[in-house]
Amino acid sequence: MEYLEFELPIKELEDQLQKCKVIGEESEVDVTETCAQIEMKLKETQKDIYKNLTPWQRVQLSRHPNRPYTLDYIRAICGDTFLELHGDRSFKDDKAMIGGLGKIGDQSFMFIGQQKGYNTKTRQYRNFGMANPEGYRKALRLMKMAEKFGIPVVTLLDTPGAYPGLEAEERGQGEAIARNILEMTRLEVPIITIVIGEGASGGALGIGVGDVVMMLENTWYSVISPESCSSILWHSWEYKEQAAEALKLTASDMKKLKLVDEIIKEPLGGAHKDREKTFSIVSNRIMKSYEALKDLSPKDLISKRMDKYCDMGVYKD
Repeated sequence: MEYLEFELPIKELEDQLQKCKVIGEESEVDVTETCAQIEMKLKETQKDIYKNLTPWQRVQLSRHPNRPYTLDYIRAICGDTFLELHGDRSFKDDKAMIGGLGKIGDQSFMFIGQQKGYNTKTRQYRNFGMANPEGYRKALRLMKMAEKFGIPVVTLLDTPGAYPGLEAEERGQGEAIARNILEMTRLEVPIITIVIGEGASGGALGIGVGDVVMMLENTWYSVISPESCSSILWHSWEYKEQAAEALKLTASDMKKLKLVDEIIKEPLGGAHKDREKTFSIVSNRIMKSYEALKDLSPKDLISKRMDKYCDMGVYKD
């Protein structure tokens, strides 16, 4: 298990608890009471740390190397029913953007999301979760296929941003993202969007227009990452914590600003601490959202979606 810097007090207590149990197993000394005291202290410390997380600490949790990624969610939720679909039918198959058909119970969904890697090799293979134009065009192709067959769409957002390389710009990165945003606003099937990790910039928005938009508790959603914001404003990455605070990028900030609809609570310590529980919660939220949308006509669906986004940023003096 890997620990972040602010989680080190938890690591120390867990190490003490483990040593205490080993002493009890290897000797005749009764350590039951001591272990119970350490466990109580551990629970108190965990609650104290995780209920007072700063925006920057939530950003760190969203990037935790053990945190589940898009394919983890899809495979856990859909099991053997998931069929991955490939290619944009124009250039190539983007490995940073995955999508395909899957079922939750008897209901079919088109799942689309960014996929990161677990080690150096797979991170390079997945381009660190940064999609090229062909990734967004593949996503749009799958959405249009879902629309044709009346299948609801679920998008899972987890990207540090769209790929910023020269070749991506040459192939129309901006146009591909803009096209997706336009087409998603008028897609005639329900769209359920969940931020499961990093929701950065246009890279997230390219698959982020939904009838219901949810964020897991320890995720972030912003036009720019804290590090990039810090480097622009202060010409250094040292002010990333202040940038994270100023950007109002956490799930609670987004909910307060009415930019997302719901916050999905994670197990204590983050989604990676209890993956199965997280998968179950997300699956239930998807079905709950679908039940609320399934009886709407395409006309009503589009109208409500357009109104939702037109109302963002509107305020009265």
